[in-house]
Amino acid sequence: MRTIAVILGTRPEAIKLAPVIRALREDPRFEPVVISTGQHRQMLDEALAAFDLVPDLDLEIMAPRQTLAEVTYRSLRGLERRLAGLAADAVMVHGDTATTVAGALAGFHNRLPVIHVEAGLRSGNLHSPFPEEANRRLVAQITALHLAPTPGNAGNLIREGIAPDRIVVTGNTVIDALRWAGGQARDYGDPALADLDEDPCRLVLGSAHRRESWGHLTEIATAFREMADRPTVRVVIPLHRNPAVREAVLPVVAGHPRITVVDPLPYLPFCRLMMRADLIVSDSSGAEEEGPALGKPTLVLREVTERPEAVISGTARLVGRTTCGIVAEAARLLDDPVEYERMASKASPYGDGRATARTIGAIAHYFDDGPAVLPFVPGSAVDRLSTELVGSGGFPAVV
Repeated sequence: MRTIAVILGTRPEAIKLAPVIRALREDPRFEPVVISTGQHRQMLDEALAAFDLVPDLDLEIMAPRQTLAEVTYRSLRGLERRLAGLAADAVMVHGDTATTVAGALAGFHNRLPVIHVEAGLRSGNLHSPFPEEANRRLVAQITALHLAPTPGNAGNLIREGIAPDRIVVTGNTVIDALRWAGGQARDYGDPALADLDEDPCRLVLGSAHRRESWGHLTEIATAFREMADRPTVRVVIPLHRNPAVREAVLPVVAGHPRITVVDPLPYLPFCRLMMRADLIVSDSSGAEEEGPALGKPTLVLREVTERPEAVISGTARLVGRTTCGIVAEAARLLDDPVEYERMASKASPYGDGRATARTIGAIAHYFDDGPAVLPFVPGSAVDRLSTELVGSGGFPAVV
């Protein structure tokens, strides 16, 4: 049995690794040891609880207003100590956070192979997203097994000199998590949203929190307010807990009769909210993947993206961060049923709900304990989940 140290610290990591952790636990070839840095304490715990997961080890590094350097240092120091006392066969990290970098370095320093889930995403701009683009490039240099969500991600890695036999295209595990979660939530997670199912207004789900958005948050919030000025539109904003975000957004949107601001929602209610939405407007990486998978037109509040597949396929659109640009694109979708349906009817390029199975198979093959995995090919199966979600019954089987 192979022991896999699965390192996570943020809500997105918990959501995207949860199906993998559960599958590893069900596979007699593996024993996962889940190590949390606690980088995002409350949101992380809520996401893990949705999947009935509790970390085996918790570094509890979170502190008020800590810098990226402090997060990385404290994570690395704690992880190296834990891994030194753990008879692990590999370290698994996800994505592009400070926890990702620290986990990969700690594994490398302990001479353990690093498995990188969601590998190969690139925007081409080292400073956008910041610091995620640099984090991904750094981790790629010390990764032994690259699990790339799409063929384009695999191509990025190959162009950087990564050997093709160290890359497996799996699809994105967020689609597996979303497939399971869609039928689980019983409500929207906040009393302020209890009337949503009876509200005849079209629902815009809005959010913004990325560091590169901080200088534009007032413009983004103004765009949300102008959308809500339409009598047939309601805007719901699950507002990030970061004080820098709240101090910029709240003064602009507070008091508007058709804007509902809530705290960040637990994962399951948030999935239900996405399913209820007519339009998603966000700078969140998750929204770029989940919105298209649900058939929801998604306006991405960024200039460049490391997830271009949805933009290319027409399920998402880059709209920047200016008020006029955001409002114009939203108006086009809200006013033109043909344009709205064109975006809403496209298939997701990010997965078919089998990414977890491919991930487990790829790890087994890496350890010479299973056959090579057939890669995910977008469009080879029905990728759209909006007709499948309710009552889907659980995680895909691992075969």
